[in-house]
This record gives sequence, structure tokens and C-alpha cells, in this order.
Amino acid sequence: MRGQARRRLLLGRAFTYLVGILLALWVLAPIWLIASMALTTTETVRSYPKGVLPFIPFSFDTMSFFLGSYGIVPGLINSVVVALITLALSTLIAAPAGYATSRYLFRGRDAFRLAILAVRAFPVVILSIPLAVTFISLGIYDQVYSLALMHTALTLPTTILVIGSVFASIPYELEEAAQVFGCTPLQAFRRVVLPLVLPGIAAAAVFTFVMSWNEVFAATVLTVQNRTLPAQVLVSLRQSGEAYKFAGGFFMLLPSVIFIFAIRKYLFNMWGQISK
Repeated sequence: MRGQARRRLLLGRAFTYLVGILLALWVLAPIWLIASMALTTTETVRSYPKGVLPFIPFSFDTMSFFLGSYGIVPGLINSVVVALITLALSTLIAAPAGYATSRYLFRGRDAFRLAILAVRAFPVVILSIPLAVTFISLGIYDQVYSLALMHTALTLPTTILVIGSVFASIPYELEEAAQVFGCTPLQAFRRVVLPLVLPGIAAAAVFTFVMSWNEVFAATVLTVQNRTLPAQVLVSLRQSGEAYKFAGGFFMLLPSVIFIFAIRKYLFNMWGQISK
């Protein structure tokens, strides 16, 4: 019986690893293909059949061609600025909102949470067209900060719910104990609660940054001269060749991967906290 149970345990574990490996390959294979085509010569990109690194010539010709294309560098700068503004606004607004919805009991709290989440039920196309008309009437159309406000509205509901759930996982007794030992409510929040919720805030920041960086429809509708990188690539996609497409996909993917890699320890800490 013990032998059969052990074999079943090993088979279950092997099956879990196999599924994990297949899922990782499913996600990483397209990224690997895009990277191999972006880091080679333009002649290799146009050739057939295509190879993958390291079995193809390594070169920055394709990336240089992409970065030298019209509107790419300004679009890159605009994307970074919009994503950072969105990240700052969403975090500054969502942190106190998440704390309030998780710590305080007030009439209509559940309805308020549902209303926050219901904002995400509206498609971007429904929000973008009226906002474009409003921005034109206010004289702020085709501006980086106006697009950042739109991205903040898109990311804020989920950011509030994520940060609020993290605050709810922190026992309120810790704040009460800190106040018993002489801390003010603000000091208890800053010294006790804030260090514990930083992983959750980091996770919300990852979501906000990646969503703002990859958003394309609102950026295309709300900007003309000051387009972000995804909007500029989308506009130029029909007239561009394969080298431009592969390099554009890799370049738009790279900052998100770097950003997630930089704050990965906070994500791991949050998962470990939730598992406890």
C-alpha cells in the first residue's frame, strides 16, 4: 500500500511538472521566436525557413532599423512618460482607497466596491470616443498627460481591489498593538502596515505599468502627434515589413519583462504572505 501511494504521489508530481513545463513553453516559445528575429539581420528575417537563436547570425541590424523608423523614439519616450504618470496616479489614489474599503465599515461599502469593478465592464471604445470629444472641447486633446488620465481610469478599479485585498489580509490587531505601545494611527500605519503591504502594492504597480504600456486603442484615438509606441507601431503596421514587426514586438515586450524582473522579490513575498 505504501509503495502504491508513493508511486501515485510521484506520478502526480511528475504530471504537475509536465503541465508546468508545457505551459512555460507555450508562453516562452513565441517570445523566443520574436527575440530571435529581432536580434538578427534583416536578410535573415526575410529568408525562409526561419531559424532561432543561437543558430542564426546575431546582429542589431533589425533593431537599428526599427529604432531609426519614423516616430519610434518619440513614441518610446511618450510610452514611458504615460506609464510612469499612470503608475504614480493609480498608486497614490488606490492606496488610501484600498485601505478605506478594507478597514472601515460604512453604509454601501459592498455597493461601492461593485461600482468600482463595474467601471472595467465598459469597453475601451465606449470610453475613448466621448473622452476624445471632451478633450477636444477642453483643449487637452493629443497630450501625454490626458492619455495618462485615461489609462489611470482604466487601471484604477483593479488596482484598488488588489491593494484593498492586501490590506484586508493584514490583521487590524497589529495596528492596535502598535498604538498601545505609543504609536499614533499614522505611525502605526507607516511602521507596521506599510512594510507588510509593499509586495501587494508592487503587484498592483506591475499590473498598472504593463497595462498602460501595452494599451493601444485609447492611445490611437486620443493622440495624433504624441502617439505612444504601441499606437505608432499599429499605425505603421500595414506599410511595414517583417523586420519592423518582429523588432516592434520585441521592443514593446522588453520593458515589461525588465520591470517585472526588477520587482520580482516583492511578488514572491506577496505570494508567500498569502500562502500563510
